[in-house]
Amino acid sequence: MKPCICSFSSRLLPLSHTSQHHLIHQTRLVAKKMQESPSPLMEKVNHTHSKDNKEEQMDQIRERCGKEACELTSSKRISDDIMPHILNLYGSCATSHDFEIYAPHASFEDPLMCAHGVKQIKSAFYAISKVFSESSISEYSVEENIISAQKREITIDTKQHYKFMGRNIDMISLIKLYTEDGKVVRHEDMWDKKPLRNRETVNLPLVGRIQEMTRRCSMLATHAMMGFGKDPTE
Repeated sequence: MKPCICSFSSRLLPLSHTSQHHLIHQTRLVAKKMQESPSPLMEKVNHTHSKDNKEEQMDQIRERCGKEACELTSSKRISDDIMPHILNLYGSCATSHDFEIYAPHASFEDPLMCAHGVKQIKSAFYAISKVFSESSISEYSVEENIISAQKREITIDTKQHYKFMGRNIDMISLIKLYTEDGKVVRHEDMWDKKPLRNRETVNLPLVGRIQEMTRRCSMLATHAMMGFGKDPTE
């Protein structure tokens, strides 16, 4: 038997109608499969975009939270913590705890006295109950101004009530508190809203200096009579 020698022509034969239909069907299946199962490269690109979007959303959330925290901090006023103690001081019901609003080197000044340090400030306010049978701040309004990050100026417009030897005394007073790091460093009480008279506020500096010395002497005498800032028995 002779071996069968088969030869193939290199010329492409035209596809039949059935073959063309089959090829189109296979191409559609491959395209559909690629859409359903994207390539690793497409998955990587999509994952990168998803990750970037999540990071962008987190940045927006952090920024929003930061702004809200700043607004909350700024809305908290130092005067809200200080005012209850000021009311106790002027109401003749102060305790040692109320004087913790002052810094150790704080000063207090009104037309009668000029106190330096917390102990002298204690003597000035403890003496109120020794002179008046009643005392209180009956009306007030508060304004707080930011001087710097750690400094505030608190202005308290008040109406004060006192009772001396059975006589009622009502007066208008403007209280100014200067704070640093949440502590009062200077406390001014201006009766009738008039500036305190000193060498800087009067025409003759010598007269102002004499008035300053008079207030200091009055304070020292009061300080001695009140036991040098000794707290009463609570």
